[in-house]
Amino acid sequence: MKKIEAVIKPFKLDEVKEALHEVGLQGITVVEAKGFGRQKGHTELYRGAEYVVDFLPKVMLEIICEDSVVERAVEAIMTAARTGRIGDGKIFISPVEEVIRIRTGERGEDAI
Repeated sequence: MKKIEAVIKPFKLDEVKEALHEVGLQGITVVEAKGFGRQKGHTELYRGAEYVVDFLPKVMLEIICEDSVVERAVEAIMTAARTGRIGDGKIFISPVEEVIRIRTGERGEDAI
């Protein structure tokens, strides 16, 4: 099993969710986040004053899936989240040792 964490632009969330649904993934956790990468924020003008916005709004998705689905899920996220502009986001993939469904006590892939 793997954990896929994807940091994307908020307005791309619905497209990514639909793409993951088409791949067959059922469970997604979504967390609102703020951050910056290489672009290090940007400068904005507000009422004549210039100020720096360091942390940009992002959305982080967390998905646990079987190893056989990982590549399709990553492709779906990349295709749906890509705008071709700076700040499209990142995808992180990590191994997951164990998953336990609290309600039933199921373990492993059965708990996903």
